[in-house]
Amino acid sequence: MHLPARTTLLAALSLAALTTSALPASAGTDPWVRAWGENAQGQLGNGSVLAQQTPAAVTGITRDDVRELSGGGGGAAAAANGFAVALLKDGTVKSWGNNATGQLGNGTLTAQSFPASVAGLSGVSEVSAGLNHVLAVKGGRILAWGSNASKQLGTGQDTTNPYKAPIPVQSLDKVKDVGAGCDFSVALRQDGTVWTWGKGDNGRLGTGNNTTRETPQKVPDLADVESISVGCEHVLALTADGIVKAWGKGAEGQLGNDSTTDSNKPVDVAYLDAVARIFATSASGFAVLDDGSLAGWGKNTDKQLGDGTASNRTTPVVLDSLKGVQSIAGGADFTVAALDDGSVIGWGANAAAQLGDGSTTTPPGTTVALPPGSGITQVATTMTGKSAFAY
Repeated sequence: MHLPARTTLLAALSLAALTTSALPASAGTDPWVRAWGENAQGQLGNGSVLAQQTPAAVTGITRDDVRELSGGGGGAAAAANGFAVALLKDGTVKSWGNNATGQLGNGTLTAQSFPASVAGLSGVSEVSAGLNHVLAVKGGRILAWGSNASKQLGTGQDTTNPYKAPIPVQSLDKVKDVGAGCDFSVALRQDGTVWTWGKGDNGRLGTGNNTTRETPQKVPDLADVESISVGCEHVLALTADGIVKAWGKGAEGQLGNDSTTDSNKPVDVAYLDAVARIFATSASGFAVLDDGSLAGWGKNTDKQLGDGTASNRTTPVVLDSLKGVQSIAGGADFTVAALDDGSVIGWGANAAAQLGDGSTTTPPGTTVALPPGSGITQVATTMTGKSAFAY
């Protein structure tokens, strides 16, 4: 494998050093989905709008009930619109947080600080929350709700009013997965093709131009895709032969192709092979390699790549000391990861307690939100905000 110079994390993981004050009670046996960080919109789902410095239980949802959780929105001050959706194993969907554009799918524009069911929605297999809209897969077809201001719902319908309940996306069937970004949408079909629609700025649709599309268009010259992961303004795709493709905004290096130029068509992420899984955060990218190590690239001004620097990376940097990553998510300025020992760690900015370690101090290296044995296997964050979830 040809890789850039390897950079280790500033500090080795020190799980045993975590003080009990940073842990929820009975973390080892606690069954609940956990959330922490910003909460002004009720996006942590615990019935309040108070920020949480340590992981707090999401009301009424156990980890065993959840198939997938996706955080949406974010932003600061008046623009804040954090929310979340959870796909349960019975095929129903719950939502909570901000609802200014109908992104909770409950027929209203009223925010709620606790999970409630998206009425009439069942049989769902995948879900993804974007900046202000949500996508869901049911029977191989896509339903969408929330804002359609940039045509991100893919319905070919009016863009001026929010859609407060799920409506069908045009054209596509046999859909395997979906990813909602900032004002655009991505679908992976079972045949390995990728389709996009919505806002086209920065080339985020990957169709060879920057045109906004109101219905799904196939990404040209891209085949045999096994998985996708969608950031705010960029997309990552992992092909069957282990190549990672990227397109969209590149100003922070999030395309990983040794450039800071946007690309409106897929480009290869450099110096990567033997990739097992990919994760796009707000403006960065991560890849778990076959040997268990982690590589990161893109925005790093708040040390959210965890490489010990605050410099954006235009090509992947391998984080040698970080092994066993099962899941990674990141918001505007931080990253959290679930490890194979059941712990949840984080790095980057922490002024809003988004690392969940009981403080609002930015650490020099990694912190621990949940200890080994907590039962956590997955993490999520709001799209551009400072709230995190573990399940």
